[in-house]
Amino acid sequence: MLYLRQVCLFTLRYCQARTLCSDLLLSQINSCTHEDEVFSLVGRNEARLSEKHVGIAFNVLWQLQKKRPFLLRTTDYVKNHSQFLTLCVLAENKVKHMEDEAIVDTLYSILRLSVEDHDSLAEALVTEAWRRLERQVLIAVLSLSKFTLCLYKQQRHFSPIIGQVAHIVDTKLDSIQDVRILSVLMVSISGVISQSFRDRLLHKAEQLLEEENESHFNYAKRLLQFLQNVKLKYHPLLEKCNRVFLKSASHLDVHSISNIFGLYEQLGFDNAEFRLVANQLLTETIDDYHDPETFAKLFFALGPMAGSKVRERLLVTAAHMAEEFSSYQVLVILKTMQKMKCRNSHLLEKMASVVHKHLDSYQVLQLVKLTQYLTGLRCRDLELFAKLKMLLLGYLKSSVIPANTAAIIRVLAMLPSFQLEEMVINKAAAVLPQCSLHHLNCIATALVKCNHHDQFHWQNSSELCAKLLQKLNDCGFERLQKTNSLNLLLEELTHVNGEWFEEVLNEETMAVCQRLIDQITWANVFPLSFFLKKTNHRCPALFDRIASVTVENIDKIHPSEIYFILFLFSALSYDNEEFFKSCIQHLTSNLSYFEIYHLVLLGHVLAVAGYFPPVLITTIFNVSFLSKLDTQLKVLPDTLKRRVCARLMKLNRAVCLECPEFHIPWFHERYCQHVFHNSMSRINPLRQHVHRMLTEILGGSQYSRVSVLTPYYYEIDFECVLDENKKPLSYMPQNIPLDDVRGIHLRHDIKDEGRKALPPGAQRIALEFLDSRAFSKDYSRHLKGEPAVKKRHLEMLGYRVVQIPHFEWNSMVLSTKGKQLEYLRQQLYGIQ
Repeated sequence: MLYLRQVCLFTLRYCQARTLCSDLLLSQINSCTHEDEVFSLVGRNEARLSEKHVGIAFNVLWQLQKKRPFLLRTTDYVKNHSQFLTLCVLAENKVKHMEDEAIVDTLYSILRLSVEDHDSLAEALVTEAWRRLERQVLIAVLSLSKFTLCLYKQQRHFSPIIGQVAHIVDTKLDSIQDVRILSVLMVSISGVISQSFRDRLLHKAEQLLEEENESHFNYAKRLLQFLQNVKLKYHPLLEKCNRVFLKSASHLDVHSISNIFGLYEQLGFDNAEFRLVANQLLTETIDDYHDPETFAKLFFALGPMAGSKVRERLLVTAAHMAEEFSSYQVLVILKTMQKMKCRNSHLLEKMASVVHKHLDSYQVLQLVKLTQYLTGLRCRDLELFAKLKMLLLGYLKSSVIPANTAAIIRVLAMLPSFQLEEMVINKAAAVLPQCSLHHLNCIATALVKCNHHDQFHWQNSSELCAKLLQKLNDCGFERLQKTNSLNLLLEELTHVNGEWFEEVLNEETMAVCQRLIDQITWANVFPLSFFLKKTNHRCPALFDRIASVTVENIDKIHPSEIYFILFLFSALSYDNEEFFKSCIQHLTSNLSYFEIYHLVLLGHVLAVAGYFPPVLITTIFNVSFLSKLDTQLKVLPDTLKRRVCARLMKLNRAVCLECPEFHIPWFHERYCQHVFHNSMSRINPLRQHVHRMLTEILGGSQYSRVSVLTPYYYEIDFECVLDENKKPLSYMPQNIPLDDVRGIHLRHDIKDEGRKALPPGAQRIALEFLDSRAFSKDYSRHLKGEPAVKKRHLEMLGYRVVQIPHFEWNSMVLSTKGKQLEYLRQQLYGIQ
């Protein structure tokens, strides 16, 4: 008995000493301030290391790296150290004894330390964690979120284990109250969730963002990443994330800002207020970015919105740093140059020379983008294009993915002097049955371009190309006829446009949309409206259905999408009074959802349709509003900036002419003078031909004027004045005889003596020739909104407006000069 007691006391003292010693070792590992200290402890205590020591050691190694700036990290040194390999072996042997949290933390740490995904330790940790998930042991949401982040980093986006995680999240969603944990889980499981589960996650994320006053901007970035992964532009969450970024502005750096802009670009979202904040932050710190990685991000984020001086600095620095850019950074610079519409030949030559040395490192889709950027920037490096052609043809020969095949063929046709080879035609023919409408359109666009420019490599290629185009047409028709889902059709049509689709498939597509008209819901009225606007097709049945669905579900549709639906109706001049009034009432109650410049676009759309809501008009034509607009315009892309300025001018003109009761002054005189001074309008052959006819009809060139500016700066093709007896009245002699103009700019100032008061009974006539852009593309050839407004306004200015459609003037009926003279005479004199 005494012997047993002594044994027990000895064992107890031994265990206490071992625990004390172990705790001391644990404390020593946690206290390390350099990786070598950790490795030294591991080397001296290898036999005594428990699974807990090993897990803590990995965590400390990662934390030490994390504290350093990215460029100063030494992960290669760490993961190749002999004692690190010892730790890996120990961890792999002890993985089954690790606690749940330790398994996840160890996996996270080694992946952050750049250990390969297929490393035996990484595989062992994932396998053990999976076993515990199946036994429903590893279910703490914090550990679960960290584990799924590891799986996402390993690119196991569609793995069965991700599906299991998604199931657990589905059952525990109501209990998750931390947006950080939720955002990680959402990104990780985004590839394996249903639409209904997706919507539950979005609503939960919205709720948590509302409840947390100080959400970290990284959480909001993850939510944007989720939206990108599921390819959804969900406005409520986008706007909430944007507010988080604005609140966190002081913590944003060039890496965060460029990342946010990249996500916004892919989601089709923009926010002028965030642009202003980002512009200020980046401009103030522009001198701090000297390494290629951070400068490329600065160039991407700041370049498209920079003022002229900052823009020039960026271009000079980019040229100076060109040789240091990696292959990916070259793509970023070229893409941004294209967005900036940059024509800096020196920088382009520099970037092209750098591309040569990186060509072999690009993947196929990167080569496609590179070709697109270089051709878009009008690069003249023929040697580079020859290399690109050889690489692209090589990838095309081995390509088995229809999307890649279509993309390669599309950009090959962009290359200068590219000749269509038999291999390209055969490869295209092989993938046609598997192609979506978008991919069919890519191939057709390339073939049509080659056909137009006679870019054929051998004698029979033209015939083969024609056969392939016919097969393309058949595949397109077959795909449309088999379509039974409007949502899937609209998804395929998102990026479809161009000559081939318009001429071959447009009518059939409209027929399919009408066949599936009962599938139009509040969730797809926006993409359907986008497609109809893009095709300029005016289909009363579809328009009426869109209007009724929108009115019935107006609270479910985001105001910006309602704006675009209104844009469709306004642009194609389809009036539905109940629809417009319901939308106007809803939108004027929710103006805060719109950005400053969006209100201008909304006001113009409504004005074209003949609606002028007082609350919107008084909001826009306000000194404070216009001052804020001027500030925002400075950071908007050039194309959007020009569009907003033009729409504001048109809205100002419409209000002055149609709503004098608002007492809004005309303040665009200088703007219009500047625009018309720079527009370089020229008298085209049609105008010369018609002017000679008018001279013959009216009895002399002094009785008509060409390219006339009216009050409020409408430009009309021809103007003449008839007295009460329908006799032409003479203008002052023109300075230059028309026959000698030869296309020289000729325009009369709106304040010259030609604008003097007319004699009693006289009538001023505006003669306008309308090309195909003025009409809808369907059989009705309905006059679109803008030309209809112009006619309305010219009549308010005292004109009798004669609009001559292109399809009448170019018809067989008017194929002779005599018939054209008779037609013009009837139009001028009002003879029926």
